[in-house]
Amino acid sequence: MTKKNLTVISEFLLLGLPIQPEHQNLFYALFLAMYLTTVLGNLLIIVLIHLDSHLHIPMYLFLSNLSFSDLCFSSVTMPKLLQNMQSQVPSIPYASCLAQMYFYLFFGVLESFLLVVMAHDRYVAVCFPLHYTTIMSYEVCLSLLALSWVLTTAHAMLHTLLMARLSFCADNVIPHFFCDTSTLLKLACSDTWVNRLVIFFMGGLILVIPFILIIMSYARIVSTILKVPSAGGIQKAFSTCGSHLSVVSLFYGTIMGHLCSSTNHNTVKETVMTVMYTVVTPMLNPFIYSLRNRDMKRALGRVFSKKKISFSLKW
Repeated sequence: MTKKNLTVISEFLLLGLPIQPEHQNLFYALFLAMYLTTVLGNLLIIVLIHLDSHLHIPMYLFLSNLSFSDLCFSSVTMPKLLQNMQSQVPSIPYASCLAQMYFYLFFGVLESFLLVVMAHDRYVAVCFPLHYTTIMSYEVCLSLLALSWVLTTAHAMLHTLLMARLSFCADNVIPHFFCDTSTLLKLACSDTWVNRLVIFFMGGLILVIPFILIIMSYARIVSTILKVPSAGGIQKAFSTCGSHLSVVSLFYGTIMGHLCSSTNHNTVKETVMTVMYTVVTPMLNPFIYSLRNRDMKRALGRVFSKKKISFSLKW
């Protein structure tokens, strides 16, 4: 029998979250509220950065890309999850499943690269403040962003093309709320050795190298601060890096939890950590940057002040 004859699956069934039927409506309302909060929060940051000229600097250029990535990352899985929670047959077509997997990998990895770029930006700002505008020029910032987007596209496309070559012939039930790469590999009835090798190799590079680069950036920042120890310098460095460091801790903390739960083959814990990674983290990032960042608070105040003045002049 040829591979073509083996590929008979046209859609997959998503089992979704392990929620009791009597609690379904409650969790639907909760996830809907979380998704709307994620969309509105990240959109607010993007709009603020666009409207306020004081935020037209490298740090907030990267932040706007991070917010866009968070918004899209959550939108890859949440709308389908909400739809399936209200559906009697929570299915997803084969092509849509591959598309969901592609964009999930794309925006998940893009966030990791953007956090590296932002760490480098903070390193330059603290360690080379007098040369910051020269080092982090507009052209350099765009090059770093372009590199992040290109590498992310190549990575997601590689995994998607490798998945597309596999055959699925019998079991089409995915015990998850989205098309996860590892879950799809378990359903394949053709050889997945190449896929698993690429996941192991590329996964290590995508996770380990960005994390090491971030650690190196903050090690240099701490070293610079300790050379001239002062309460003002430490406070300034913390205010400069605090929000980014919080996001990094949240991002990699949830990833580590997800990896540990998948290694232990605990389906419930793995699902919970995936929800944390795909739903909670993108929702919290705008709060971290808005609550801990004075520039964002001031920008919000300036934008609202302009709106009030404009409104009063019209009347």
